[in-house]
Amino acid sequence: MLVIVEEQGQGEERKQMEREFESKLRLQRNNGGSGSSSIAFRAPQEDFSVGDFDLGKIYGVGSYSKVVRAKKKDTGNVYALKIMDKKFITKENKITYVKLERIVLDQLDHPGIIKLFFTFQDTYSIYMALESCEGGELFDQIRKKVRISEDEARFYAAEVIDALEYIHSVGLIHRDIKPENLLLTANGHVKIADFGSVKPTKHSTITVLPNSANEKACTFVGTAAYVPPEVLNSFPATFGNDFWALGCTIYQMLSGSSPFKDASEWLIFQRIIARDLKFSDIFSKEARDLINKLLDSDPNKRLGAGPNGYAILKRHPFFKGIDWKNLRNMPAPKLSLDLSTGEETYSQDSSMWNLTHIGDDLCNQSATKDGSGGATSSRDTYPHMFKLASIDSFDSKWQDFLEPGESIVMISKVKKINKLANKKVQLILTDKPKIIYVDPSKLVAKGDIVWSDSPNDLSVHVTNPSHFKICTTKKVMSFEDVKQRASQWKKAIEDLQKR
Repeated sequence: MLVIVEEQGQGEERKQMEREFESKLRLQRNNGGSGSSSIAFRAPQEDFSVGDFDLGKIYGVGSYSKVVRAKKKDTGNVYALKIMDKKFITKENKITYVKLERIVLDQLDHPGIIKLFFTFQDTYSIYMALESCEGGELFDQIRKKVRISEDEARFYAAEVIDALEYIHSVGLIHRDIKPENLLLTANGHVKIADFGSVKPTKHSTITVLPNSANEKACTFVGTAAYVPPEVLNSFPATFGNDFWALGCTIYQMLSGSSPFKDASEWLIFQRIIARDLKFSDIFSKEARDLINKLLDSDPNKRLGAGPNGYAILKRHPFFKGIDWKNLRNMPAPKLSLDLSTGEETYSQDSSMWNLTHIGDDLCNQSATKDGSGGATSSRDTYPHMFKLASIDSFDSKWQDFLEPGESIVMISKVKKINKLANKKVQLILTDKPKIIYVDPSKLVAKGDIVWSDSPNDLSVHVTNPSHFKICTTKKVMSFEDVKQRASQWKKAIEDLQKR
């Protein structure tokens, strides 16, 4: 059995690291110029650990966070647990964004906005326990249905507008409205999530960090395909930014793809600036008119902007039949569910998560459990576990090897076995999908494995819990994963081939 013995010096170093991060994360507000006082939070900072939860499927992956389904062991309550890596947050200077999201979510109160229940942290991570939306992302509905009917799009757009009106009324600009950030309840109603890019205006009624409303709002944030032209030209953010993103989202719901989609970010930006907007015959006259007015190059002329803007937007012919006062009580569109949808399976074995940097207690459990520190169960037992990559994927150094919008599905430091010598590489599987291997010390891409959806051209063969081979038509590559996740690699690749 492997026993972890932490030297006194190392323990003190970890405690010092936690104290320093805590001081940076401390949330304060101006108090009439007479010093500062802590913000009283509605959602408390709890003394929990990640070991108090059973972790289920992954909901989403961001640049410095992952969101997973988590069930509190003592109460059975289910949350969407947002896990944020402290090292990455500090390195990338994201502390202000984390503070702001926590403060803003704590004060917002609207049925169309995701709810924050509590937070906690440990040496390596910050955790936000958010409302769990069992219907998944609106993006998933678009992907499964190829495109959404106009009646469905009308309903979803109306609920987004309802929530945006509230957000704007308290003086906030969301700045990252897109289908991935529009979550659906089990009944199919929309909730806006991810307030990490939110921008308070000078007249915001929300208590925010000192000077946060006075900072320049022309920093590039958000997602390339939904960014308005004025942001690309370094103009400050306005409520018009969110109306532009809403127009892009409605276009994507009706067509299945974003309006300015192209082969690279640079080409996307060129199309946005040129307003290279094209409509196919699937768009109705009312839908075209609405999208055209939301995607006006002048943010002040966009439908919804200016005095009485929301009243004018709601009266647009596209929304004929919407009962705005009773919107949240209206029946939502039927959700398209995965064929595998069933009762959620939670991991009782923390080693399934490769929690190298999550949770002090789980880290130790996974190292002492069976001496391997690795997974011994396959996806047949835990059907969603392979989707959560190692927490290493939070580190910005791996993000450098991804394309815009690309996410890591699985990542491991493995031995690449050759006849002459074995070399350690970081093996990365992405949702593009692609497989690459990187020199972890020099941070240089060493090669890629040609992807194919056909098992005849790409296959994985497991020889034992640690060893597996990835075979293509041109070569066979052998790997050793000391965490014994060979079967997980096989399942992850095969599931992407079937996608």
